[in-house]
Amino acid sequence: MDFARPGPGPDCVAWCAPALDPELAVVLAALGGGVVGEPFTPENLAARQERDAAVRPRPSVRDLRDGGRFEVDELRVPGPPGDPEVTLVSARPAGLDGPLPLLYYMHGGGMIMGNARCVLPQLLREWALPLGMAVISVEYRLAPRVRHPGPVEDCYAGYVWAAAHADELGIDPERIVIGGKSAGGGLAAALALLVRDRGGPTGPAPIGQLLLCPMLDDRGDSVSSRQMAGVDIWDRTSNATAWQALLGDLYGTADVPPYAAPARATDLSGLPPAYIDVGSAETFRDEDVAYANAIWRAGGEAELHVWPGAFHGFDSFAPAAALTRDARDARVRWLRRVLGR
Repeated sequence: MDFARPGPGPDCVAWCAPALDPELAVVLAALGGGVVGEPFTPENLAARQERDAAVRPRPSVRDLRDGGRFEVDELRVPGPPGDPEVTLVSARPAGLDGPLPLLYYMHGGGMIMGNARCVLPQLLREWALPLGMAVISVEYRLAPRVRHPGPVEDCYAGYVWAAAHADELGIDPERIVIGGKSAGGGLAAALALLVRDRGGPTGPAPIGQLLLCPMLDDRGDSVSSRQMAGVDIWDRTSNATAWQALLGDLYGTADVPPYAAPARATDLSGLPPAYIDVGSAETFRDEDVAYANAIWRAGGEAELHVWPGAFHGFDSFAPAAALTRDARDARVRWLRRVLGR
């Protein structure tokens, strides 16, 4: 398959995928092309989850401390009513005085994979150190073992606890940004809606939402979803499998709530400023652009970046690519503005 093939033309099928950035096309080809390995399906999901848990990094707290460079603690805090405790991994650069701004972060993985620790080395390196901020990563429960609303309620419970215990955590409750990537970006968007609609926790609401290629819409009926079928790292089949795992009997119905799929929200007013970025050659492109547009229509603030020729999660797979450097710089600039750094 030619992953750098040209855009629409006389030989293009109805759902021709956009061309990839040439540098990223080389990386994707080396990975084996779109839908690396095989897409997730209901039939292979359990085996794929077991495999992912075995191979995905899960650094120890000692490893995350990096010889004293960072202060890291694993916290177990009250979970949603009637549910188990929620685990939070709290980290900050060592030796910084005063309350720090906080990035409250949800990891990616389609809500069916991932863990709170695996994302921390990158978060600490790219944001905590240069911006002098703390990070809390949430160990929310995964689907299908726990369906909606379990994962987002875990995130909400952890957020409420962190905001209420800002003094002991050494964070500034007036400067909390919620964020996440892919499924974590969807959870961050849902968390912003929950905090708004429940009147917020004890203390201020978040001042920003950092939504990186967020997973927002369970319906899978966008042009980009069809264009990138079988091409993107996370394609239409894998996406449908993950949503079905999360929603159970709600999947495919009109009753999916916005706290599960934020693209379903009909009112996006009163939300904190959003940073949304996505690739032009990925499944989530159109739903993410539509979400930014809906925020603008509601009178809200959103900064949208569509990275040309980028596939889903390109910055993780191609950390040295020019497009990755541009994306990282844009995210840091937005965080500096929101945090007043």
